Amino acid sequence: MTPQGDANKASVIKIVQELLFQEPDKSAITPALIGGKIDLALMINPGWAKDLDRDAVSDELIRRFSVWRSEDSWLENDEGHVPWLTPERKKDWRYWQRYREMQEARLPWEAVDGLDKSTDRILGNLEDPLRKGLWDRRGLVVGHVQSGKTGSYTGLICKAADAGYKIVIVLAGLHNNLRTQTQMRLDEGFLGFETNPAAEGMRLIGVGKIDQDPSIRPNYATNRTEKGDFIASNVRNLGVSPEALPWLFVVKKNKTVLSRLLRWIQNHVSDTTDPETGRKVVTHLPLLIIDDEADHASVDTGEQYFDADGKADEDHQPTAINGLIRKILHAFHRKAYVGYTATPFANIFIHERGATKDEGPDLFPAAFIHNLGAPSNYVGPARVFGLNTGEKREGGLPLVREVEDHCSPDGKSGWMPTSHKSTWMPPHPDEAGLPASLCEAIDAFIVACAARHLRGQKAEHSSMLVHVTRFNAVQVEVHRRVEALVRNIDQRLSRKIGHEAVLGRLQELWDRDFPGTTAEMAETLPDGGPYPIETWEQVAAVLPGVVSEIHVRVINGTAGDVLDYAEAADGLKVIAIGGDKLARGLTLEGLCTSYFLRASRMYDTLMQMGRWFGYRPGYLDLCRLYTTPDLIEWFEHIADASEELREEFDMMVESGGTPRDYGLKVVSHPVLMVTSRLKMRAAKSLYLSFSGHVIETVSLHRQQKRIDANWRALSDLVAAMGKGKANPSQRRPGSTENWNGVLWDRVPHEHITDFLGAYSTHPEAMKANSQLLRDFVASMVREKELTEWTVAVIGGSVKERPVMVGDESVQRAVRVVKSHSADRYSIGRLLSPKDEGIDIDIEAWEAALAETRKIWKEDPARLKNQKEPEVPSGPALRRIRGHGAPGVTAHPERGVLLIYLLDPQEIKDGGPALSDTPIVAFGISFPGSKSGARVEYKVNNVLWEQEYGAAD
Repeated sequence: MTPQGDANKASVIKIVQELLFQEPDKSAITPALIGGKIDLALMINPGWAKDLDRDAVSDELIRRFSVWRSEDSWLENDEGHVPWLTPERKKDWRYWQRYREMQEARLPWEAVDGLDKSTDRILGNLEDPLRKGLWDRRGLVVGHVQSGKTGSYTGLICKAADAGYKIVIVLAGLHNNLRTQTQMRLDEGFLGFETNPAAEGMRLIGVGKIDQDPSIRPNYATNRTEKGDFIASNVRNLGVSPEALPWLFVVKKNKTVLSRLLRWIQNHVSDTTDPETGRKVVTHLPLLIIDDEADHASVDTGEQYFDADGKADEDHQPTAINGLIRKILHAFHRKAYVGYTATPFANIFIHERGATKDEGPDLFPAAFIHNLGAPSNYVGPARVFGLNTGEKREGGLPLVREVEDHCSPDGKSGWMPTSHKSTWMPPHPDEAGLPASLCEAIDAFIVACAARHLRGQKAEHSSMLVHVTRFNAVQVEVHRRVEALVRNIDQRLSRKIGHEAVLGRLQELWDRDFPGTTAEMAETLPDGGPYPIETWEQVAAVLPGVVSEIHVRVINGTAGDVLDYAEAADGLKVIAIGGDKLARGLTLEGLCTSYFLRASRMYDTLMQMGRWFGYRPGYLDLCRLYTTPDLIEWFEHIADASEELREEFDMMVESGGTPRDYGLKVVSHPVLMVTSRLKMRAAKSLYLSFSGHVIETVSLHRQQKRIDANWRALSDLVAAMGKGKANPSQRRPGSTENWNGVLWDRVPHEHITDFLGAYSTHPEAMKANSQLLRDFVASMVREKELTEWTVAVIGGSVKERPVMVGDESVQRAVRVVKSHSADRYSIGRLLSPKDEGIDIDIEAWEAALAETRKIWKEDPARLKNQKEPEVPSGPALRRIRGHGAPGVTAHPERGVLLIYLLDPQEIKDGGPALSDTPIVAFGISFPGSKSGARVEYKVNNVLWEQEYGAAD
């Protein structure tokens, strides 16, 4: 398509979209209706027909109008809040109106409508900026990784400015490149012009082209250049008055920058002095702070102390960034703070009562936690990796490719060992100096770019992420080798000298991987299409031009690294090589291929590194993620843990919970105990509660003496319990649920703690620590809970060589091995959800199913089935067991211990052979509890870093 054709396409889409917005029934929008509206648009301006690709216009509009958005959900606390946001108040809002118009040209109408509703709800939960007196509202917005959080807070800023907030401070990451990227986004979406002090004249962009009235242009104190952060000299003599237009500050979370900003506020903005403390304060201007990536650097990681009444130590010294953010808030009488994050784990570690003399209250989101729904075209962790439904994972996409050739099995040698130093020089496994898996990933990116070209996406951006080390010097060396490889391919294809081998290699990859994956995607995720099928001959014809456009860049933290996609009119094709600076917050447009090695074990860091989550319209089937089995295993755990927390959140929404209730739930979540140690640097312990959780052994010993010892622990438990009931059953609606195995009920807690004391869990187990579990049971017994147990040994599917458990014969079970090493192997999931209900009668089952259905909703971020659930979820079963329901008695005294006998003969992974002793694995389903009892988990930093790697 010609430039003229592109311009005409954009104009026609805008007009037709406006016409379609007027349709009362959006579900009735068909290609025929769209065709009629295109005819109407061309009647308005016949010149738009020149070089117009009508099919491309129609496809884009079908895509926009077929996207739906899942509902937001929220926990709120209205204490001290005065409702204020009415339709009348919004009538003349110009900042929002022009931002909405800009977004309508890019996003499906459902997404724009959802953005309007969610930003209304968030703003309405803040205070009216015109309200006099002292007020303070603090909340948290939880989005999904790469799902449009920037769009949400830009919309919120526009509305807040319309409503009368005068000072808007955006805390934008720790590095220059992320701050610059955020400034560019806000230049486009809020200011409407480029903040470039060196430019001659003002260049209008984004919203500035929609409403060009200079009288509404906001003021800015920071700009998009390398040194564009807050510099006092730029604004020293500028006054901020209540009549002035709003001021925008986009600043790094940096001690020097925030100290400078605080001093400027105290010296140039404050209008009075607090008579009691002598603090300079601002009473005449309302403040809004937006904290992007709010879990990063903003959390006070020091250990705070509280007296017997729960009152905080006022002389506590918070960590520097946290203290400065709070001091800036404390300098205003009227203020609002909204954190944005995809990984709220660390924010909930903020103590809800934390407050100090100089800084005021901590950043706990006491006013609200708002969960953003995701559009149906969002691809998140649950979509990529699937969810565990019992014995297997379901619903994952066929886009992940395992990488195991980057280092030796023990991780200590090879091209990129797990632990290497900043001076590491990778060896040369081949002439390119790269492992075969990385060469293949680069080839996969090249053919993906070619296929996108054929699909009419030539002018769209395409990116590849290479993340193999956190050290800049090693990244530079990897860049040199990747650059040499890409240029070599370019030279051979463009000159047609020695190109046969390159083309042969690319064709072999294409034939082996791409058409088959596209066909599988069409079956797995039909809504993610359309999925055109290109031929190799078509791909080969455009390859030379595509490779010549690929740039290779190192991205390691400077503003100069920011990929200026806006300047690349024909679509930027880039291979970005980076580390931690690339990992958090920085957006790679059109990410097609990821090559990812770093085995960080911090849940929130891992989630943030998931740059490949997001939107892939028209090319999802071409995307590839090359990564290690360990990382795949960790991501699967995260997907499951995040899903469980969302279910808990929805249950609390239904039962009228507050942010504080949810905070207590997350802070003790055993899966999330591995959130970055830096977030709790001075803390001596973590305090965990297992109430309402299911814990299962998925990392298991393969040392024979450990396997034998665990079998003895089970044998002792069975001997202590006496005769059990064979093949138990429970009545279910319209049927009976039967189990193959043995069940004991009303087992005294002493037998359970003895078993847990004797059983050895693997040190690599992420949440099943038998000694910790034993201590937790003992602490709950002191609260008169978990005093009597249901125990079941659940039979499996292996009919040969059954095992005698007491007087009963039990079949061995099989679980798929996910990964393995010399001393352990890992399985995906041990429990089947129905097993958790082995002690649940039909009344409790039906109550749990009703609760599951009440919170069920189609949500693309959560991989829900299209039909309503037919069995209750684990969280609902555990809640009903512990808290009861109308007509259902609560049983907080009853824990459930489920034991499985895994068959060692089924572990065919090349490791050392095992004897015939069954491998004893267990799961515990803990009932919900109101007791709040937690167990102390001590860990020192040295041990932590050995186990999980240095925190970032």
